Amino acid sequence: MTENKRPLIFVSNDDGITAKGISHLVNLMQQLGDVLVVAPNSPQSGMGHAITINDPLRYYKSNIWGEEVEAYECSGTPADCVKLAKNYLNEGRVPDLVVSGINHGSNASVSVLYSGTMSAAIEASIEGLPSIGFSLCDYSHDADFSHTDDFILEICRNVLEKGLPEGITLNVNFPPKSEEEIKGIKYCRQSVAKWQEAFDQRQDPYNREYLWLTGKFVCEDKGEGTDIHAIDNNYVSVVPVTYDMTAYKALKEIEENWSSKG
Repeated sequence: MTENKRPLIFVSNDDGITAKGISHLVNLMQQLGDVLVVAPNSPQSGMGHAITINDPLRYYKSNIWGEEVEAYECSGTPADCVKLAKNYLNEGRVPDLVVSGINHGSNASVSVLYSGTMSAAIEASIEGLPSIGFSLCDYSHDADFSHTDDFILEICRNVLEKGLPEGITLNVNFPPKSEEEIKGIKYCRQSVAKWQEAFDQRQDPYNREYLWLTGKFVCEDKGEGTDIHAIDNNYVSVVPVTYDMTAYKALKEIEENWSSKG
């Protein structure tokens, strides 16, 4: 943490700068440090780690949070927003923490690969910055985030004070608001699951056919140490993830089994 200064915290998301979730997160981060927001000017859910390379990248000052928070809306993706904040808009000051979210909807299990929320956090990790992605398992635009506050502050304070291993970001998912209080935090592995796609064939007003991607989430991983199990049992799930996608066990097996014996 920066000595004798309030920490600098970058905030982004994938639901867009006007989403309720990012406003909730910005308000919480103001309790911990100085806040710089760079977020998409429109929803970018499911963008994964896309970046803008064939179109202009535009940004505009935003006054959503008044003069106390420096904020910008960006025409690019969540990963673009972090790149812009880190390498152009921060005036050379290295952030102490990058947070993304709070996402409207789960980013547990394999969803981490599709998530713009998590890609913003992972981009920060690639840039060498400690980062966290926060998601609520409620897709409503007017979701209730109030039960997440204490846990978000606790997790962020731990990262600010103790740091994270190099190349690691945290994928944090909250169960939806209910009459039962959250039981606590579980540190988990990612569930083995997938999205089972379906394509809904429709017609536009000109009677031209088009497809709309639909589907359902399928999880047959019944392990008790998973993020899905934690969320289903009213715990906050915290999964450390990394952008290094090397399958080290398979690497060793392939090297041993496929190498020439000559």
